[in-house]
Amino acid sequence: MSTKDYLEKDYYKVLGVSKTASKDEIKQSYRKLARENHPDANTGDPKAEERFKEISEAYNVLSDDKRRKEYDDARSLFGGAYRPGGASGAGGFDMSDLFGQSGGTGTSGGERLSDLFGGLFGSRGRGTGTTRSRRGADVETETTLTFREAAEGATRSFQLASEAPCPTCKGTGAKAGTAPRMCPRCSGTGHENTNLGGFSLSEPCSECKGRGLVVDDPCTDCKGSGRGKSTRTVQTRIPGGVSEGQKIRLKGKGAPGENGGPAGDLYVVVHVKEHPLFGRSGDNITVTVPVTVPEAALGADVRIPTLSGFPVTVKVPPGTRNGHKLRVRGKGATRKDGTTGDMIVTLEIAVPENLSSDAREALEKFRAATSDYDPRDGLETRAKGV
Repeated sequence: MSTKDYLEKDYYKVLGVSKTASKDEIKQSYRKLARENHPDANTGDPKAEERFKEISEAYNVLSDDKRRKEYDDARSLFGGAYRPGGASGAGGFDMSDLFGQSGGTGTSGGERLSDLFGGLFGSRGRGTGTTRSRRGADVETETTLTFREAAEGATRSFQLASEAPCPTCKGTGAKAGTAPRMCPRCSGTGHENTNLGGFSLSEPCSECKGRGLVVDDPCTDCKGSGRGKSTRTVQTRIPGGVSEGQKIRLKGKGAPGENGGPAGDLYVVVHVKEHPLFGRSGDNITVTVPVTVPEAALGADVRIPTLSGFPVTVKVPPGTRNGHKLRVRGKGATRKDGTTGDMIVTLEIAVPENLSSDAREALEKFRAATSDYDPRDGLETRAKGV
């Protein structure tokens, strides 16, 4: 079964339990449903056999703390809405975006989900009792950027604390000078069979907890778990063009993997400080620039600031009205392809509050010279809807 198939299943619904169900509640429900749908109790019923497989699959994930956490994290990441057949829209996401249009053969989507779910299903080799490599956990953190850093990109360092192989025992879980031994109860498989009246069910081994190994003399630091806490510094580049609340995925920057497995991903939630002058509209930077009445009426060359710190001069056309917009190419935010957006300049006509006697006299002459111009002509007629 492909990872895509797993994504489209709600294991809690399969077992008929809530997302907060305890391990005992999960086991109890599993045993009841398994007994009802076991192939031996439903001879010749293919639907019961398929149902039994789904129940077993759900239990194998939800009964294991690590697998359950990874499964819950994955559902939380995608909003818990999985729709087969490429369904998209509100409440769901397009499966073809993740798997490619051919339903799982595309490299981009396949790699993304392989990275996300590596180690979630089937963490043990079949019949070998050896532990497979396991992908590291994803890590989430936050950072705050200035307005300019968000538009142009910035480098950030993060102090991350995550699980890693115990440095004392090197991940074995055993005290120095000793080594784990194969679990005698399950012979290293990590599973044991429970008799349920005529048929048996496979469950994680009660002695080794599914690990396949038993530690007689546990490491004093990790108490036999083989895991410890690791603090490390990750320096990475936040791309330009990010916006407030955006979550950036940095592949391979998360927690280290187990047994040679790949590292998880680092997700950075970005917060952006407001700028006292500039704003954002997609990839464009916005700014409002005041102009005088003569500049708007007669036209002018006006010097305006840019986000980069290097001013530019724009030409205000004669007869400019309040709210008129000008576009300055290439002075916006950085796009994903490395190009930049534009700066949108909104012109705002500024009227002085206090006029000198000479200015007032000049305006009176201007009013007299333009008395035949009525900007409100026809306004009342339009108000009546005629």
